[in-house]
Amino acid sequence: MSGVDAVLRRLLRRAESARRRGDPRPVSMNMAKVEEYTGLRTLAALEHFHARIALAERMGALRAERDVNAGDGSRLVRLMVVDAAALAAAVGVELLEDRIAAAQALLVDWRDRFPVVEEVLSRWRDGGKVRGAGPEAAADLRDAAKAVAARREDHAYERVLRRESTRLFGDSKRLEKLTRWLELIATGELAAGPLPDVEVWAMLGLRREPQPFLVAGTGEADVAGMALPLVRPFIGLPVEQLRGLATGVRCVLSIENLASFHDAAQSADAGNVLLLYTGGMPSPAWRAAYRRVLAGIDPTARVFHWGDIDEGGFRIAATLAATAAEAGYGLRPWLMSPDQLPPAVRSDAATPNPAELERLCRWAARAGWEEVSTSLRRQPMLLEQEMLEPVLPAPDAS
Repeated sequence: MSGVDAVLRRLLRRAESARRRGDPRPVSMNMAKVEEYTGLRTLAALEHFHARIALAERMGALRAERDVNAGDGSRLVRLMVVDAAALAAAVGVELLEDRIAAAQALLVDWRDRFPVVEEVLSRWRDGGKVRGAGPEAAADLRDAAKAVAARREDHAYERVLRRESTRLFGDSKRLEKLTRWLELIATGELAAGPLPDVEVWAMLGLRREPQPFLVAGTGEADVAGMALPLVRPFIGLPVEQLRGLATGVRCVLSIENLASFHDAAQSADAGNVLLLYTGGMPSPAWRAAYRRVLAGIDPTARVFHWGDIDEGGFRIAATLAATAAEAGYGLRPWLMSPDQLPPAVRSDAATPNPAELERLCRWAARAGWEEVSTSLRRQPMLLEQEMLEPVLPAPDAS
């Protein structure tokens, strides 16, 4: 972008901002303070700048004040906006209000279903950006809303990412390009979260390839009406066909990360605990299977979750806690509170910044773990669960 284009666009933004505020005073710019103008070093560059300003004047966009007492009288002193629409035409862009109107038209079907869409439009109306983009991203936001709505209507099944992308948009990579907007629609939060792309997709039941429901323990699984014994160290079951589990264990532990699940499944105590691998953020289909599993265990059994001590880990925990509550169980934290960890581990843990800590505590509270939130405020920390050796809860663990 040339220097004169940058100046004209800056004037346009100021004019639009004044218009939004209802400020009737004309918007102007003192050219003695404009580096793009004062820094011109060649006659050709100066003439190009003056020619562009003269063209904008003829289009009715600007009025230029010149220093008639210096040189040839062409030196610019001040630029004043006369007509914002004409100025937008002069720089080859649409007015913000026109772009907002176009965005609203594209998003009209989604504003009621996903309230965050109205928040996005409000931010754009104020001249701000969301996820680094303005109203030019409305089509992406619309497509993300369409995709999230489709997945929620089909929540009992997991879908392969690129196949679903082709089904919805005729483009196998479209969903991947929409990931930041999928997260926004799915979470309802304007600020970008810490979730990796794969966890955003998992939240919606999208996987790069089909994922089995990994379980370690003793008992028998009902897979589409067929009884299948659980085997050690673990077994992978089709998530959508898993109707339930018959097991005598009185303790269930879900585990966020695959390496920790494998280590726990090899533990000598694994036969006393039913271990479930969540695959990071559990998908809607996984959560449905989780409810069916919980429906088949002893009503007095204890249900735990072990994940990373970070925002993503507690977001996953809050999601699981809501699902466990639907099945009639309270989800308990396992090795996710500083109070549960050895001093050596606490001393090696990273320290979150204040904003990160606030988010950690918020998600811990959403999981119903107020005591963990309190512990984190006393001893702020970030810790990946792979840093810990697996220690499994006893069936009567509190």
